[in-house]
Amino acid sequence: MIISILYRATRALLSVPAVLLRRDTAKDAELLVLRHENAVLRRQLAGPVRYEPADRFWLAALSSLILRRHWKRVFPVAPATLLAWHRRLIAKRWDYSHRRRRTGRPPTAAALKKLVLRLARENPQWGHRRIQGEPARPGHALAPSTVWQILHAAGIDPAPRRTGPSRREFLTAQAEGIIAADFFHIGTVTGRRLYALAFLELGTRKLHITGVTAHPTAQWATQQARNLTADLGTRVESLRFVLRDRDSKYIDSFDGVFEAEGAEVLLSAPRAPRMNAHCERVIGTIRREALDQVLIMNKAHARRVPAEYQEHYNSHRPHRSRDQQPPQAPKQLPVLPVGAPYRLPRTRILGGVINQYQYVAY
Repeated sequence: MIISILYRATRALLSVPAVLLRRDTAKDAELLVLRHENAVLRRQLAGPVRYEPADRFWLAALSSLILRRHWKRVFPVAPATLLAWHRRLIAKRWDYSHRRRRTGRPPTAAALKKLVLRLARENPQWGHRRIQGEPARPGHALAPSTVWQILHAAGIDPAPRRTGPSRREFLTAQAEGIIAADFFHIGTVTGRRLYALAFLELGTRKLHITGVTAHPTAQWATQQARNLTADLGTRVESLRFVLRDRDSKYIDSFDGVFEAEGAEVLLSAPRAPRMNAHCERVIGTIRREALDQVLIMNKAHARRVPAEYQEHYNSHRPHRSRDQQPPQAPKQLPVLPVGAPYRLPRTRILGGVINQYQYVAY
């Protein structure tokens, strides 16, 4: 409305001298158009010519003062362009889109969508109504239909079971109560082969190498199981499962030691080492970091090397699954202040095969 009034007032003012002196007014109008075009060109030397709203207003006001025969020679735009500007101005006058209020639900925040998808992935038995209730506790209100739409758009199937659980997910969920067992061999410099029995607590990653022998028998394995339960003490009550393979040396008496403590024995499939992957990997770690670096002389030496490495593994070696902390690390780790008077001496393990570092005060 204001632009229309200004336009009409400008045209009225410019038309007054046109009535009195038509010829001079037309010449002056042509000069004004040329000057304004020159100003527009100077303003936009680096790119194509673009007319601002003020430029369109000024050219439209001067258009009626220029003779039609001089139009093509003087005026920078065609009459069709002026008509297009006018149509755009009229259409904008009757455009009330800026007055419209936003209707419908507001869009869901990206952080809430990410939270809903995370809850669905980590809890395959939760339905969309159960997932909706979790963000509602800290004050993030979501409608059940909104949660359903987010899951449907992500291609997540409805509960009660979207995926799995796979064996890996099962072991991860039950890791706090699982201990895995497996045999591994030790080669001496004379070619003699010795055998050791390793147990690994999956929840804490604590390693137990119970014994070394040249002739592992079922009775010897059963005795190692008794030794382990004695070493665990009251912690043996937290065991729920014992994971082992189908070796013939694991007899009923071996399983009975753990079943007497309330644990259940789980058997891996034949020739499926990945079903006992944690224990297989720790045996590989023992070989790479200790046994492959030391020449084992005899049975006594074979007992000392794994025992010394076990102490290093449980009390000092960092583990990625435990945020780079050893299995026996305290819950509250000491924080050393910056610039504190501490030194970092080196302790040699297995004759220097492994270096161990520990902060001590001066």
